[in-house]
Amino acid sequence: MTQTSNRFLDEMARLMNDAAGVAQGVRREFDTLFRSQAERILRDLDVVQREEFEAVKDMARLAREENEALKARIAALEAKSEIKSEIKADKPVKKAKDPSKDPNKDTSKDTSAE
Repeated sequence: MTQTSNRFLDEMARLMNDAAGVAQGVRREFDTLFRSQAERILRDLDVVQREEFEAVKDMARLAREENEALKARIAALEAKSEIKSEIKADKPVKKAKDPSKDPNKDTSKDTSAE
């Protein structure tokens, strides 16, 4: 009877081992099917992939940094321009002399009457 029980237990152990292998195969098949369905649904929804999102995120960060650098450069140029404008405003502007108001000119002689 011990030999029969041993054979029975061996058969049961082999059956359980095969069942575990089948269960793992079913699980892998389910995971593959679920993953492919999820990818199809996400593709239909036009959801962006992680790699694309990270690339655009880096591009936006670089654009912001460049924008900040350009703002600083514009501010420096505007400040420099204002300083030059103030310097020009402080200098007296030479006006053209009006010949009729020249004190050295003799206005007593009228040349048009001659």
